[in-house]
Amino acid sequence: MQVLRCTFITDGPSDRALIPHLKWLLKENGINMPVAIEWAELRHLLQVPHILNQRIEKSLELYPCDLLFVHKDAERDNPARKLQEVRDALVAVDSGIQIPEVVCLIPVRMQESWLLFDEAAIRRASGNPNGRVLISLPKLKTVENLPDPKDVLYELLRIASERSGRRLKQFNVRHGAGQVSQFIEDFSPLRILPAFQRLEADVKIAIANQCWT
Repeated sequence: MQVLRCTFITDGPSDRALIPHLKWLLKENGINMPVAIEWAELRHLLQVPHILNQRIEKSLELYPCDLLFVHKDAERDNPARKLQEVRDALVAVDSGIQIPEVVCLIPVRMQESWLLFDEAAIRRASGNPNGRVLISLPKLKTVENLPDPKDVLYELLRIASERSGRRLKQFNVRHGAGQVSQFIEDFSPLRILPAFQRLEADVKIAIANQCWT
């Protein structure tokens, strides 16, 4: 195997921001070969599957892989319940489809909670990397308890941009939020979070199962 091929199934397109987290975890845990992570884009299909097992089936058909990441935001639900949803969907996949190694990715809230720790990355994503305005990041150990981390991230980006008036209205904050993870080089601070700890543990198991190191 020259390249580790991964497919990433998410709740929505903004969750692609988690791809750098996954690449970092794979490299951090012993993957030395090149890693290619494809986001499973299904919106262009004439009949878009909405049930998770059908989404998995179509994703594996269009994006064959060695490792499948399945993402579900827990939001206000119990993360264990979301994990069971994924497991049930995998059981319901057509028996004729070969399922690769699978890792479930379940942030306690939204994926934005895993972006609220790198001030420099937020400033760069705001388009104002050398800004001086004070931005107050939440304490990292509390980010999974925030009621709406997306709103917090958006507001930090607006403040960091130092724009006002018309320029602030023209600022595409959603695009900026999608760029934050691209500017993060070290995701190790997230290891303080139980959900990230579970993800890393599952990545280690997948690597060990397949002897990819």
